[in-house]
Amino acid sequence: MSASPETLPGGPHSAGSGGPRRKKLTQEQIVLGIAAVLFVVFALVLPGFLSADNLVSLLQGVALLGMLGLGMGLVIIGRGIDLAMVATMAMSTGWVVERLNGGSGFGEAALYAGLFAVAIGVVLGFLIAYVEIPPIFATLAMATVIYGFARYTMVSLDVVYVPAGHEGFRWLGSGRVFGIPAPVVLFAAMAFVVHLFLRYTKAGRYIYMIGDNPQTARTTGVPVPQVIVMQYVISSLIGFATGIVTAAAVGSMNTRLVTSTMVYDVILVAVLGGIGLAGGKGGARNVIVGTLLIGTMLNGMTIMNFDYTTQNIVKSLVLLAAIVIDTLINPRDEQTAQQGDI
Repeated sequence: MSASPETLPGGPHSAGSGGPRRKKLTQEQIVLGIAAVLFVVFALVLPGFLSADNLVSLLQGVALLGMLGLGMGLVIIGRGIDLAMVATMAMSTGWVVERLNGGSGFGEAALYAGLFAVAIGVVLGFLIAYVEIPPIFATLAMATVIYGFARYTMVSLDVVYVPAGHEGFRWLGSGRVFGIPAPVVLFAAMAFVVHLFLRYTKAGRYIYMIGDNPQTARTTGVPVPQVIVMQYVISSLIGFATGIVTAAAVGSMNTRLVTSTMVYDVILVAVLGGIGLAGGKGGARNVIVGTLLIGTMLNGMTIMNFDYTTQNIVKSLVLLAAIVIDTLINPRDEQTAQQGDI
């Protein structure tokens, strides 16, 4: 006869438990609470924080950062990291805008650039899964390769501007759905799809298994190399899609984003929300929570006229704190501490 939760060791009514135990708050719940408190404080002390224009700006910024966070979170769950994501976003989208300026239609330009993003994901996955280069080194090196290759063969300027027309394209960044900015709706839809993929598909379960223990996953028949390639292809496509929405929102794509600290913001929203760097843990909801906190914090610092350097210092300290918290909550054992897993 199977044991019920109440009779398992440590259960609410197990011997020596002293009665029902108080449920501990998770990192996700703590971060959500901090985000709510921060929002209320900013609303009370910062003039203009609750203005319609600022809230729209906050929502759009949160949406774009959150989209990238979904791709990064998916890779981290599979015990990887994608430092090339912003490079993929900037250069693939820059190529789309370049082709639009050359007279191509949006559908054709997006198709070619999407295939370019897929190729990047395949190369990254191959280097990591088959050549066995640690993800942090493979993706860091590829970020430079992507920028250099695309800058000299595909994108002629550092900043490329969306030409007049192409209203359908521009709607992706500035349109509204029942009064809600289109980027927010797209972020919500993407988060829902990623959630369904991770939780209810065989491929999603494979990613969790690889993140939890790649050796065990391999011995149980999981096609580990193929799944690793798949997760980097998905990450690259999410980066490309986010770039399209970004260019549509601001009317241009600045390829210098590749050299910015944006990729660390993306890692921050994933880890801060509760996706463990050791792999095998977390989901789309964690990314949403982390995004809400970082988006609110960045918006508040902008209103307070914090300069770029100060904002980076604050973000770095928050990222460091998130990594320390992750280490304490998800300590690495002999298997998860293997050299080269990240």
